[in-house]
Amino acid sequence: MLEEKIARINELYHKSQKEGLSPEEKEEQERLRKEYVQAFHNNLRSTLNQISIQNPDGSIVNLKEKDKEKQ
Repeated sequence: MLEEKIARINELYHKSQKEGLSPEEKEEQERLRKEYVQAFHNNLRSTLNQISIQNPDGSIVNLKEKDKEKQ
């Protein structure tokens, strides 16, 4: 699914460089880019939530828990 979106984003980009996009295609391109960025953000957040850091005092803190403390 994500690979298909990336392929379509690239297709629209190349078309925009060669001949331009219709208003509908510009909207589709913007929507797909936003969806891609959101998916990337979610994936990164998921990865970071699985990381633990050892403090100088030897205690170990999970980044997810540390992020909750800041809020």
